[in-house]
Amino acid sequence: MKTSFILSAALAIHAAIVAHEPDIESLDRAIGDGDHYSNMKRGSEAIAGMYNELLPLPPDEALQKIGTKLLSTIGGASGALFASFFMGMARYDKEHHPKITDLNTNLETAAAFAYGVQSMMMRGKANVGEKTMLDVLVPVSTTFTTTAAQGKPIADICNAVKSAADKGLEYTRDLVATKGRAAGLGERAIGHLDPGAKSCQVMISTVCDLLLKTK
Repeated sequence: MKTSFILSAALAIHAAIVAHEPDIESLDRAIGDGDHYSNMKRGSEAIAGMYNELLPLPPDEALQKIGTKLLSTIGGASGALFASFFMGMARYDKEHHPKITDLNTNLETAAAFAYGVQSMMMRGKANVGEKTMLDVLVPVSTTFTTTAAQGKPIADICNAVKSAADKGLEYTRDLVATKGRAAGLGERAIGHLDPGAKSCQVMISTVCDLLLKTK
């Protein structure tokens, strides 16, 4: 994955987050702190604004700087979690591909994505089934790795990943939250989609759509 694509994805993600403001805000008002959308907008806007600064950098350095920026820009636990994701991807790229400037195969990119998700899980001490963004990110990571390992074309990978994100989001509807603000609602959170999972589903779908357009 080239730095230029990472930054194109960042621009597309910012636009998608803004476009989905009503969806994300309504979900967060129902079971969250009410600031998830503003945090996501602020973070994605900050990364989009770093385009010229990051473009000359290799992927690992660009990802590291993105993580650092999110840590200082997004408030609350979300900032630390998203920062861990991007820093984890950066660490994988640097450690496993020290002489390669691009994550140039689908399987390598899937492995870096998985490392980022694992870093997020460790930081948040969370797992699937707790009504969080991980209910989208973990099945997406598994699907990405499996389809890439099977040598599927990028179109098939993207379609499978988007389906996994959609199913992961819907899975959160009937869960009792055990992490974050929603954890205090107990069973009252049942019936509501998780706002963090919604944001991740939007971002995943956006990146996949961008990939499909560029291939």
